[in-house]
Amino acid sequence: MLMVTRMLWPLSVLWPLLVLWPPLAAGAPAAPGRELPNFVVILVDDAALMDFGAYGGEARTPHIDALAARGGLFTQYRTSPLCAPSRAMLLTGVDSHRTGVATIPEVLPKELRGQPGYTMSLEPGVTTVATRLKAAGYRTFMTGKWHLGHGPGALPVAHGFDRSFILDASGADNWEQKPYMPYYTTADWFEDGARAQLPDDFYSSEFLVDRMIDYLDASSLAAGTAGDAAPPFFAYLAFLAIHIPIQAPKAFIDGYDGVFDTGWEQLRQARWQRAKDLGLIPQAAPIPPLPEGVRDWHALSPEDRALYAKSMAVNAAMLEAMDHHVGRLVSYLKDQGLYERTIFVVTSDNGPEPSHPVGQRGFARWMAMNGYDRRLENLGEKGSYPFIGLEWALAASSPGALFKFYTAEGGIRVPLIIADPGDPSPRRIDALSFVTDITPTLLDYAGLDPTAEDGTVAITGRSLRGLLAGTQERVYGPEDAVGIEVAGNAALLRGDHKLTRNMPPWGDGEWRLYDIRRDPGETRDLSAERPQLMARMLAEYDAYAAQMGVLPLPAGYDIQTQLVANVLARQIEHYRATLVLVGLALLALGWLTWRGFRRRRQRQASS
Repeated sequence: MLMVTRMLWPLSVLWPLLVLWPPLAAGAPAAPGRELPNFVVILVDDAALMDFGAYGGEARTPHIDALAARGGLFTQYRTSPLCAPSRAMLLTGVDSHRTGVATIPEVLPKELRGQPGYTMSLEPGVTTVATRLKAAGYRTFMTGKWHLGHGPGALPVAHGFDRSFILDASGADNWEQKPYMPYYTTADWFEDGARAQLPDDFYSSEFLVDRMIDYLDASSLAAGTAGDAAPPFFAYLAFLAIHIPIQAPKAFIDGYDGVFDTGWEQLRQARWQRAKDLGLIPQAAPIPPLPEGVRDWHALSPEDRALYAKSMAVNAAMLEAMDHHVGRLVSYLKDQGLYERTIFVVTSDNGPEPSHPVGQRGFARWMAMNGYDRRLENLGEKGSYPFIGLEWALAASSPGALFKFYTAEGGIRVPLIIADPGDPSPRRIDALSFVTDITPTLLDYAGLDPTAEDGTVAITGRSLRGLLAGTQERVYGPEDAVGIEVAGNAALLRGDHKLTRNMPPWGDGEWRLYDIRRDPGETRDLSAERPQLMARMLAEYDAYAAQMGVLPLPAGYDIQTQLVANVLARQIEHYRATLVLVGLALLALGWLTWRGFRRRRQRQASS
């Protein structure tokens, strides 16, 4: 028996999440006399479908699981395969190409820079849920990862947030104020638009909750001083957990000692079986085949197995540490009498991260220059640089295929929990839902019409409130198509079918058709068997791409090659002055050397 199974919930505990509960009053607004709800949106970075305990994960996440037990647990929720496009869609309800954040700057080819949809910041006319709620009287706060633009006019303070403490990069160290990859020379944190310094005792998950509580406290006190009840709030916590580098306090890491010692293939099989047991996939669903190049766990040296097993332990510990601090926020809201009128949303921006940065040329030198190491003894603690890598990412994304970056199920099918403690009716929701649906759902609960035309870029998502109330079976009918595209990786979801294209290096750029209800691992391509359906969905994808402004990639585009090129370009940009000085010094040295050589030749000739 796998050691990981000791963390599984008993079936009796999860059973309420797996059955249909009696529906609520049809389409009901807030209960009579109930105030407008508060909102807490918790975004986890790179968490897989089954990472939370409520979805059968190994990490201990009791506070998130408690929210799942008091609300809707979604099993067919999809997002974008990359962080910034997902965040743009979550905060606006608009397709990422219409927001201006169609991909991430780190992999953007120069041919698309500055094009509409590819400016890498929220473009004019794109309105966030914070802006809409603020106009309706809400207090609006954010802490955590922004990654939706840099500089004046691009930060949260310009997009509806009263207070914010944010990182504008794709990631950073969780213990110190320093970058996590050579694309950045600093870790740029901002408070309310001004550059900020982190405290010496910083740990990301703890600090982000602390600062959010500070904002809520200060705002409530100010309202009390004025003699008025505090208005409702919207709180957006975008955690750095569990993005590279995965880091956590030692006390949490020690709790997973030995849990992952049996290796990635064992975990992949265990999650696939658990997904069947929990009804996340059909009993007959096949497990996806492993791509070529995956290492055999038992072929690793004992030292490498120990390092990788502990890396996955750190990953679980980072989730648990984040959940612990989420629990502190929940306790605060309960103490303030705010919990019962607060709706919680918990989700992930995309699937697990497969990157192996240490294997990249020159990265070990960069680590040493920036105070990082990757030793077993302190893995996950300050100064360490852990990551889970390709094989653990494949295991974590089970029962789906592939991982972050790709529109295979492992990259876009992630957890979603929406809980209203004031109306605790647990419900498992198997209907298709999408990341653009979060904003219209919150607006609906706030009494605002998400379909209203107000001169801004129109919301493309749909409210999920009817699903949560039990008055709707679905918000997307069998003929409704939902498109996704990031860096050439693309998909179209309609009914039980999915059209998908995954680009190199882990895809081949070919379109395939799957029945994802019966085959969620995407093992059987139906394009030859269903040519008419294939042609119809290809036409629907083309229509989606034209409508949303998806631009073609340059010939030969490869996401990893582009990343390396962009990192190199940024390094040249960062160190241009230094390079110019070094170049001038070399020219001067060359000129002095040539001059000295010439004088010697002249003296020799005269003698």
